Amino acid sequence: MRRAIEYQRSPCPVASTLDLVGDKWSLLVVRDLIHGKSTYGELVDSPEGIPTNILADRLKRLEAAGLVVKSAYQERPVRFAYALSEKGIALGDVLQALVRWGKKNIPGTRTLTEIRPAAARGGSGNRPGRIRAKAARAR
Repeated sequence: MRRAIEYQRSPCPVASTLDLVGDKWSLLVVRDLIHGKSTYGELVDSPEGIPTNILADRLKRLEAAGLVVKSAYQERPVRFAYALSEKGIALGDVLQALVRWGKKNIPGTRTLTEIRPAAARGGSGNRPGRIRAKAARAR
């Protein structure tokens, strides 16, 4: 029998899952890792604008829960790449269910892949100022 995790408030699987990834940011970090982001800089540059202290905390929590693994890709200064573990990848089904529900029930929602082409054409994404600022830095 598996041991209860210290953050569990009840044995209910819905409550336990929400205790782990039910905050405002964790599933967005998982979403970005699924979409190929791997470095802290890439993750912090997501359109939702996660604060750096929150991102650092969520990466630590997700790693401690076995959803994320990190590996050093640079020694001086030490920098890490992040990837989903098998357990983290399994959350992809949960995210797909949220995407389907959101697109059906929340008018105006678009997936990241739907937002990127509009941003590349100069159209507006969820946070147009952030996208334009990123493009300006790239020049």
